[in-house]
Amino acid sequence: MTIRTPDAPPPSRPGRAATPIAFIRAIVLAYRRYGIDPAGALARADIDPAALDDPDARVTAAQMELISGHAMQELDDEALGWFSRRLPWGSYGLLCRASLGSPDLGVALKRWCRHHRLLTDDIGLTLAVDRSVATLTITPNRPLGEMHEFCQVTLLRYVLGYACWAIDSRIPLLESCFPFAAPPHADAYELMFPGPLRFDAELAAIRFDARYLDLPIRRDEAALRAMLQRALPLTVLQYRRDRLLVEGVRRFLRDPANGAATAEIVAGSLNVSVRTLHRQLSDEGSSLQQLKDEARRARAIELLNRSQRSIKQISALVGFRNEKSFARAFRAWTGVPPQTFRDRKIACDADDKGNPAG
Repeated sequence: MTIRTPDAPPPSRPGRAATPIAFIRAIVLAYRRYGIDPAGALARADIDPAALDDPDARVTAAQMELISGHAMQELDDEALGWFSRRLPWGSYGLLCRASLGSPDLGVALKRWCRHHRLLTDDIGLTLAVDRSVATLTITPNRPLGEMHEFCQVTLLRYVLGYACWAIDSRIPLLESCFPFAAPPHADAYELMFPGPLRFDAELAAIRFDARYLDLPIRRDEAALRAMLQRALPLTVLQYRRDRLLVEGVRRFLRDPANGAATAEIVAGSLNVSVRTLHRQLSDEGSSLQQLKDEARRARAIELLNRSQRSIKQISALVGFRNEKSFARAFRAWTGVPPQTFRDRKIACDADDKGNPAG
């Protein structure tokens, strides 16, 4: 078993030739399987056929996108020869569409895994959660032959890319496992799967924090149509935004005891630097103060609706120095003073009791 733990590898640059020629050779194998000359596809991507015999040769992400997209359409096989039957052009788009209406990422990935069985039974995709870790695993049901590396690497990148796109967030990997020895181009894996790498594993899998599964899907049909025009870049796109951090800030601030926490305290609770905290919140179009106000507003509404405490007591409980400041802030949040808000809720509850059928 080989374990590689890179020290924060640099992200792949758009023009950098980092994609192993082994993956191009796998596409050429697909052409040969279907008895079609790959020369046109290689020329379209500006790949010299002589490079196929150079184990150290690399191509850029743009070249990989060009040849892959061309091959999928020319061969009418989005699996590029991996499986015992073709997956016609548009198959993976259908998987995306079938998962898009899910309430959260966990449901979306479960649907993806389930629906993939309708495309082929040559491999199985499963999503499992053990305590705080989610694991997406590929289980081959038949030998994949020379395609085994390209198939499993690409599938994991497909699903990870879709997951990041669906929630519009980076998903840091806790571990990536591969059921083969570290190849000569193992350094490319550090770019494709940032984080700890394990070769000679039993099965191909990626592991990540299970809390990402609870994040809501943020894309709609229009976004899906736009994405499918150039879906392949998802396999190399490195998201900067991490929505789990923002959700972590919200959870931390829901505790009334943390309402006045400084940026240093909040960042420390999430094991990130203050700079990272502010940058991530800015990427979200938010700020620590906005999230604090959001938490105070929610707490104030809860106390007004569910307690008999006075306005003065509530203002102190949500972190205001005096009732006047609280009333001014509450009006800015809701458009009405806190007492008016409470009176309306009482009147609404009374009306509901008096008109149960209404």
